[in-house]
Amino acid sequence: MNSTFINAINKDRKRTRSNIIKQVLKIIPSGRLILDILKSKVDIFLAMSKKKKTLENANARLKQTVEELKKANQKIVKQQKTLIEEERIKILLQMAGAKAHELAQPLMALQYGIELMEMDQESPDKMAYHIAFVKEAGDRISEVVRTIQTIRHDETSQHLDETSIVNIDQKMTILSLEDSDDDFEMLNAVLSDHKQISLSHSRSIEDALQVLKQNHFDLILLDYLLPDGNGLDFLRSIEKEGSEIPAVVITGQGDEMIAKQVIQAGAYDYLPKDRIGEKSLLRVIINTLEKARLKREIKNAQKKIAMMSIRDEITGLYNRRYFNEVVEKEVSRAMRYETDLVLCMIDLDYFKKINDTYGHLAGDMTLSEIAGMLKKCVRQSDLCCRYGGEEFTVIMTNTDTKGAEKVSERFREMVAHRLFQYNSSTFHCTVSVGIAAYQPELKQSSTELVEAADNALYQAKAQGRNRVVTIEALSGATDFLRVHKF
Repeated sequence: MNSTFINAINKDRKRTRSNIIKQVLKIIPSGRLILDILKSKVDIFLAMSKKKKTLENANARLKQTVEELKKANQKIVKQQKTLIEEERIKILLQMAGAKAHELAQPLMALQYGIELMEMDQESPDKMAYHIAFVKEAGDRISEVVRTIQTIRHDETSQHLDETSIVNIDQKMTILSLEDSDDDFEMLNAVLSDHKQISLSHSRSIEDALQVLKQNHFDLILLDYLLPDGNGLDFLRSIEKEGSEIPAVVITGQGDEMIAKQVIQAGAYDYLPKDRIGEKSLLRVIINTLEKARLKREIKNAQKKIAMMSIRDEITGLYNRRYFNEVVEKEVSRAMRYETDLVLCMIDLDYFKKINDTYGHLAGDMTLSEIAGMLKKCVRQSDLCCRYGGEEFTVIMTNTDTKGAEKVSERFREMVAHRLFQYNSSTFHCTVSVGIAAYQPELKQSSTELVEAADNALYQAKAQGRNRVVTIEALSGATDFLRVHKF
């Protein structure tokens, strides 16, 4: 019995195991499929995550590159604007220097002409020549002046980026040329919170011109339509008066044609009345004063460049380049109008010894002092130049050799008696002078006149220095010399 029971139990176990095995075998294929699917999905998600990360990194790098390019581009644009502005200013300065150079000669000629007219008032024939000469100089001046612009100045403040802009907090006076009281009150109300701005009122062009003669203004706010004209008429009037005050046209007639016309006529900006607000008006005021300041800086730089181009730095006299231009023009004029012209060549005696003994700074001091003495001895209309090294020249118009000799003798004596002092050292210096007069009958060129004066100077040096020698002619044969020995 026990054996039968045990066998039965064993059979049940076998069946159960078989059933279990069968069930497992049925489940396993589908389980493998699920595992394969899950693995595939995981691989896909991992790949997508990796690609997403790669894209995010690439996008970050691209964004950084774009920012760097943007900054680089801004820097390049800023540099380009700076270079363009520098080039523009350089061109303006060169043009201004040239114009100033052009003005110097006719202004000098005008002075000469006036002196001639004063000297020859009793001679109608000579007066006719002098009047023609003055008219010619005046025409040349007028032609140059037409191309020259003038501007005003304004205070500036320094900002963190090292740029200078107009300081709106400074006290400023503004003239409003406006025939409408309501419109003026509107402007006054807009600027009421800015106590540093003083706003005055004129109702007509005539009244405004009178006010400008009696008071200083930093800016003009100009209505276009006025009782006695328009904005263009006013701009032309102040230009004629030589006023340098910047003007902004503010009007209800806000079309592009008017804006173009007033800007071309000299206005700095244009603002329609229907666009006036505190921000817009202050922006226009600041921009206008800044433009005026920049033009003032250009004007000052123009003067410096012009002076540097024709002046000697040590002595303050005109330089050789300027001398070469002037002497040629003076010879042409002397030939045309049959006027006297004398050229003096001056050289410091033993100047190298001064440099070697006391130093080059002592030499520069000596040159500067002698230049000052030379200017005191000659007329204002005479042209003094530093020819080079220790040589000077003086162009004397409407003067004969006798007059030039008197001036040269006075100068020579002044230098000879001068005790020069540098630091603790004292020393003397002398000069030799060669004089040559223009000879119209020989039809001398400017080069020949310079050669004649240089020849006279050479003779003064050869005969012992500290003397004045005059050469009467350069005829190609033997020149006649008049020597003053001391």
